[in-house]
Amino acid sequence: MPSGPLSIRPVSSKRDTKQFIEIAYRLNGNDPHWVPPLRDEVAATISPKKNGWFSHAEAQYFLAERDGETVGRISAHIDFLALEMPPEQGFGPGTGFWGLFEAEDQNAAKALINAAEDWLRGKGMTKALGPVSLSIWEEPGLLVKGHDHSPTVLMGHHPAHYQAWIEAAGYKEAKKLLTYELDVTQQFPPLVQRIVAAGEKNERINVRMVDKSKFDQEAEIILAILNDAWSDNWGFVPLTPPEIADVGKKLKPLVFNDLIRIAEYDGEPVAFMVTLPDLNEPLKPLKGSLFPFGWAKLLLWLRRPKARTARVPLMGVVKRLQSSRMASQLAFMMIEYIRRAAVETYGASRGEIGWILDDNQGMNAIASAIDSRINREYVIYQKPL
Repeated sequence: MPSGPLSIRPVSSKRDTKQFIEIAYRLNGNDPHWVPPLRDEVAATISPKKNGWFSHAEAQYFLAERDGETVGRISAHIDFLALEMPPEQGFGPGTGFWGLFEAEDQNAAKALINAAEDWLRGKGMTKALGPVSLSIWEEPGLLVKGHDHSPTVLMGHHPAHYQAWIEAAGYKEAKKLLTYELDVTQQFPPLVQRIVAAGEKNERINVRMVDKSKFDQEAEIILAILNDAWSDNWGFVPLTPPEIADVGKKLKPLVFNDLIRIAEYDGEPVAFMVTLPDLNEPLKPLKGSLFPFGWAKLLLWLRRPKARTARVPLMGVVKRLQSSRMASQLAFMMIEYIRRAAVETYGASRGEIGWILDDNQGMNAIASAIDSRINREYVIYQKPL
């Protein structure tokens, strides 16, 4: 039980940074479904020198301490591109964020959130959203459903009691994010199969694999579609070249030509779908470290990955086609081709799609049409400052 006085202080040294990273492993280590991230990856994420997101953002990290022991952490951060977005899309002027939240008890949680809010107020922010860790493109939201299984690659996992602590601090739901799972060994329903077959007969449609040997060019095509397709979505902030460069370095080992598709219409790229074999499966036993032998195991897996789950973190169709039947047809075609490859080449039996905004009717309809079901829910909270 908590005994001594609680103190909150900003991270200001290498030792503080190490404590900021390590507290997550202590607090979550006994959760059988938590996947310990590689410590070097966490360090790179929070480093302004190694994370391209900081080209348009700033952050302050805080530690909670009691009796000489670290008992919690939080980040407070501002994304200057988010400040420029239309308020009706969730962000806009005066919007600040907090994230990377961990706390041993409710008192520490309350004090950490207060510290983040005070920092944001000092920067002129009038609204706080959280948890968002750190970019909206990284790990947004708090897990509120799906604690009984491990997350897939690039998804967060949090103790169930965090929800009550955050809501007790005065936060209300701003947006719910969903992930869907499905059995990819099964054929899709007949209607979907007919839609795919009709698309294959249309000479104006070409759904192709990406070419990893042209990584930068392919990434540029996908980025252009993404920034157009998502531009009206709640929470959208455009991805920038520095971010793409850093994400590319991180994800390039997980890029396999047959798991990422670009759809062309009359020769023009108009849609894409990115699928990743679930890196969390080989990562989980490493407990956050590549040493002494983890690096060899991971390298071997990356050369010939076999994964039970394949995750679709991103897909998009250019805005001008989104209200047309073509959009759904292209989506079903890409999903089907990737499903086949995931099963035949990578041994997948399960697919996961998301996150998807709970009010994104088009994507939720596609998920329903392929007989998938919601398996995890995340909430982004907000509070006026």
